[in-house]
Amino acid sequence: MKKPTFFEGVSVALIASIAATVLFTALGSILPLEAVIKFLIALFSLGYISYLLYRSSKRPGRVTLVAGWLIATATIWLITPSLALYGLAQLVLIWLVRALYHYHSLLSALADLGLNAVATVTATWAAYQTGSLLITTWCFFLTQALFVYIPPRLFRKERSQLASTGNQDHFQQAHRAAEAALHKLSTIH
Repeated sequence: MKKPTFFEGVSVALIASIAATVLFTALGSILPLEAVIKFLIALFSLGYISYLLYRSSKRPGRVTLVAGWLIATATIWLITPSLALYGLAQLVLIWLVRALYHYHSLLSALADLGLNAVATVTATWAAYQTGSLLITTWCFFLTQALFVYIPPRLFRKERSQLASTGNQDHFQQAHRAAEAALHKLSTIH
């Protein structure tokens, strides 16, 4: 499967921001404001997670992940008193999906966590400055689109240079061969 692109992320941001505005306007007149906001956060979190899963080359665990997301979302909805904590919990769930399905190293996942923090700050700033849901959602998802520039494995060259030195014992060589075989088996469709 082809890797997601930044321009694809811009398209997702545009669709999400327009859809959020339309749905908020439609539902805001018939439901309590807090319930509408929680519903929209959950809906767009699920939509974005579905996009991430669709664009991932990894296949195992998708149904379990979605079921876990549903259980976590229902639990968070019921026990979280504030919208900020609810949104933060959904952001952590998005980060976990990207960490599990798009990265191969802890450093890449931590860089993505930093990107999520920047996206949150950007969206909060946009909401404070403009009061517009359209611009707030746009800024959040536009910043999220930058995840494609985080390499799946940071410092890959240093690991390969260490492996090529030849000074490692037989166990480490066998371990690398086993990891390579497992990687080949896991990528067979």
